[in-house]
Amino acid sequence: MPNRMIRDVIDGRPLVTGTPDMAVRAACRLMAEHRIGAVLVVDRKQRPAGIFTERDALNKVLAAGLDPDRTQLGEVMVADVHTISVDKPLSFALYLMSEGGFRHVPVVNGDGRPVGMVSARDALGQDILEVEREMRRQEEIEGSIGY
Repeated sequence: MPNRMIRDVIDGRPLVTGTPDMAVRAACRLMAEHRIGAVLVVDRKQRPAGIFTERDALNKVLAAGLDPDRTQLGEVMVADVHTISVDKPLSFALYLMSEGGFRHVPVVNGDGRPVGMVSARDALGQDILEVEREMRRQEEIEGSIGY
């Protein structure tokens, strides 16, 4: 659950990134293709420059009447992005999200290079699996008792 280490949560997942000059529509297509809610925006040195989320697309682009083909991520991304290191527990990331009012945290390695992204859904997904397991267990118990 939330005590899992972030390195285990992101293991095997590709990091989807964009650049500040990428068009919003292109970033949204990436998010749809990869079924994710945020793109990490990186600078020329591949360092975190910001984050662009579904909320940004909705609130800063669509609701504001901006053209998603002409608006660049650098214009609408959140530039002051919080990051977390791979050696922290998921619970620490969830705490950051709760305190900061956001749902995604880029993960960086020891030298500050991005290696992944965690989201609030990562904790929820594990909880759902555990609920399903518990329901199956209860059904097996009830079946053996004769209910």
